[in-house]
Amino acid sequence: MTERYHAILADRLSPQAQDRLHQMTTAIGEKPAAIAVLFPAAAREVGRGPVDEGDPGGVLGPTLDDIVRGVLLLALAEAEPDPSDLLRHVGQLYRFGDSEERRAVLRALADLGLGQPAQYLVEDALRSNDVRLIGAAMGDWAGAHLEDAAWRQGVLKCLFVGVPLAAVARLTDRADAELARMVAAFAHERLAAGRTIPPDAHPILDLFPGSLEQFPDVGAALDSASSP
Repeated sequence: MTERYHAILADRLSPQAQDRLHQMTTAIGEKPAAIAVLFPAAAREVGRGPVDEGDPGGVLGPTLDDIVRGVLLLALAEAEPDPSDLLRHVGQLYRFGDSEERRAVLRALADLGLGQPAQYLVEDALRSNDVRLIGAAMGDWAGAHLEDAAWRQGVLKCLFVGVPLAAVARLTDRADAELARMVAAFAHERLAAGRTIPPDAHPILDLFPGSLEQFPDVGAALDSASSP
């Protein structure tokens, strides 16, 4: 957890809520299996709500309850140093959790030290149509670990369901000609259906202008959009 998140907890949680969070992390340290009960209860017993009023659903970044649950997951990681045991616990929390609990798991993955074996959790979220899960799935863990093909499909899924690409970690670093080709094909299909190209698609296409050679209609639409 970053210093910013610690500052958020210190600012947003009452002394009683901070005490309860401490009790929960202590209980998990003593008995890791306790997280199965404490994790679902954390939002109700400690705190919930938006961190950024402009992002109330937690599409672009964590909510207060995501951060609270992230603290519990870090306590679990300390109590379960074996990556296989940790992933087993985390996988169960995701599998049996509601959408808010699943989002918290996805938000915390990058801090838990779980590498490629955790990819199935991200891929599951990307198969959903829940914009909160998709935004969380394309965060820091995906930016660092998600395989190229799955990562490109994740970016395309964001465009398709309307998740702002600001939610995608390392977008500029990982964007490539193949992603641009896929985005151009997506834009072509949108135009053929009488719809507009999402503004978030423009920067990717601008990075790789060669991707428009097969789709002159997309290039013309981008030129028109950029004209004063």
